[in-house]
Amino acid sequence: MGASSSVPDQSVHDFTVKDSKGQDVDLSMYKGKVLLIVNVASKCALTNSNYTQLTELYRKYRDKGFEILAFPCNQFLQQEPGDIEETVQFVCQRFQAEYPIFGKVKVNGSNASPLYKYLKANGGGFMGTSIKWNFTKFLVSKNGKVIRRMRPTTTPSTIEDDIEKALEEPLKEKKAEEPLKEKKAVEEPPKENQVM
Repeated sequence: MGASSSVPDQSVHDFTVKDSKGQDVDLSMYKGKVLLIVNVASKCALTNSNYTQLTELYRKYRDKGFEILAFPCNQFLQQEPGDIEETVQFVCQRFQAEYPIFGKVKVNGSNASPLYKYLKANGGGFMGTSIKWNFTKFLVSKNGKVIRRMRPTTTPSTIEDDIEKALEEPLKEKKAEEPLKEKKAVEEPPKENQVM
């Protein structure tokens, strides 16, 4: 879904992305779950520590309503050069990843994924909104709103408190829009000593 990142009621749940087999995935399927969205790479100095800890986090919290969404990206020194099948095989075999690995995306520039345009517009960032490197992380609430953006050097194990806090938050149901009604002025009785 290519909706603009400036729509105030928009959330992660409004986007559709491609899975590793090229099929559409409507992210509304994650409504009610806390998400950690990460741009990943297989040949980065941060690969081993991040993938290892992501797998540990996923195993610890997945039954409590937590999901990791990994998006391979080759924009930083071509550190994700292979095809998506190679990436999935690498991550699943070497790190026993059980969370979804999506199709490759661009996270910066005019061809950036609409999801990443939204995340950047709503997650802030150190020295601007662009993604600076592999393993930038976005913690997303059950309602699909960005809670926190973390730099690549933030290790997944250090955000457990944030994940637990997000998991404890109730899901806020979106209020159905009520039809516009003409407002009627309500007359209040005059107060004592009020001049009419």
